[in-house]
Amino acid sequence: MTVKNKTILITGGGSGIGLEAAKQFLEQGAKVIITGRNQDKLNEAKKKYPSLTVIKSDAGNPEDAITLFNQVKALGGIDILYHNAGVLSPLLNLGIPDDRHAESAAYEMEVNYLGVIRLNNIFMEMLQQQEESAIINTTSLLRYVPSIVEPTYSASKAALGFYTESLRKHLQILNSRVKVFELLPPVVATEMTADRTGKKLSTQEFVKQFITALKKDQYTIRIGDTKALYLLNRFFPKIAYGLVNSKESYKSLQ
Repeated sequence: MTVKNKTILITGGGSGIGLEAAKQFLEQGAKVIITGRNQDKLNEAKKKYPSLTVIKSDAGNPEDAITLFNQVKALGGIDILYHNAGVLSPLLNLGIPDDRHAESAAYEMEVNYLGVIRLNNIFMEMLQQQEESAIINTTSLLRYVPSIVEPTYSASKAALGFYTESLRKHLQILNSRVKVFELLPPVVATEMTADRTGKKLSTQEFVKQFITALKKDQYTIRIGDTKALYLLNRFFPKIAYGLVNSKESYKSLQ
């Protein structure tokens, strides 16, 4: 996959992995558009990297998706749609009745799963018209092994993983030029993981490895601990489950 001179749209690009990806894609000679819900973060990103194009847009909002498409079309279109936006709801014990269980799950599925499908559908014709284009869906190592403290988040990423595999095969059957990548991060040092202890990969190193794999057309991009967990889960699923769900995880639910 060629990155230089491509126009890339990154959802959730105002901070964390998304902003670091925007920075490194710019350094690779790409044009970058980032979206996000927080205008202040977008403004700060624009101030830091003036060549960025920023658009306020909520990845889970159907109306925003249509508006975003029209704005991107007016700018000349894109070659790569990179779904980076994601949400993680606060910890809730599913064993205790609480209306927030369904509310949290619906929110996560709307942003992490349905929002991705919605944007892919809207932008598909535009991407089909490019000589070389791509869709990048971000799942997680939790798409292989669920976390008991992040149950519905894990489910949303598992759903996105299966969808990504199917989308790739559908486009291959149609002889489409749109490449479909699945990006599987380990635990990366971002705002979302700020309260976690233990090993975390820096955003800089994560994005560096991601772009290297993208340029090699590595359609399933497992980085860091995701590689080890994937293999371990295939042959020793109980051990993999135990690594993801430590004794501290059980204590947090009590």
